[in-house]
Amino acid sequence: MRESLLTIPVNEVFEPRCGCPVCAMRNTVEEHICEYIMGAAMMEPDVREETNAMGFCLTHYNMLLKQNNRLSLALMLNTHLAAVREKISDKKSAKSKKNAPSGQTCFVCSKTEWGVNHTLETLYTLFRDDEGFRKLYSSQEYICMPHYDLLMSGAAQRLKKDDLKAFQEATNMLVTRYADALNKDVKEFCDSFDYRNAGKLHSEGMQHVRNSVERAIEFLTSRKPTEK
Repeated sequence: MRESLLTIPVNEVFEPRCGCPVCAMRNTVEEHICEYIMGAAMMEPDVREETNAMGFCLTHYNMLLKQNNRLSLALMLNTHLAAVREKISDKKSAKSKKNAPSGQTCFVCSKTEWGVNHTLETLYTLFRDDEGFRKLYSSQEYICMPHYDLLMSGAAQRLKKDDLKAFQEATNMLVTRYADALNKDVKEFCDSFDYRNAGKLHSEGMQHVRNSVERAIEFLTSRKPTEK
């Protein structure tokens, strides 16, 4: 299948064969969105209207803080807080028990979800039509659990019969193989605290066991845990 503006971004996140490629895809999309809204877009009325209404989740507040532009973030927080205060005032004045608590929302989450789902459309097409990509997909290190669920639910809607079966088998293999190896590493980490294994954890070649807890969290949540 000839490369295009749609297929290149997909191939780029799968080529390294390191970690979960959908996590890499998600990370790229949300990084671009964070850079976008902390730049000139911050002053665009339609963008500001959405950020005022939705705000951000903790994960993306942390990403915005890392952009080293506290003034832009403070300006968005200022008008978002004003919108929150107005919403609270409206609820108080309504005095209605039917007003349900507002659900948590995030501008970056919503845009990232749209971007990833749009890119996955190309992924399914590549898997169906490009044998080279099918082999590349099957040679990944692993797929994390949240993106395993996302990929499998999407495939059931977009692939048919033999292609769907092949996709499910390849994805199940990537998840099962990594989960089995990770489970062994976490168990070995636990066992290393037995007095009979004193010093084993810090021996050469045990890095995969030493970092197994962090790797397990990333596999289960799609996010690297915050370093202490």
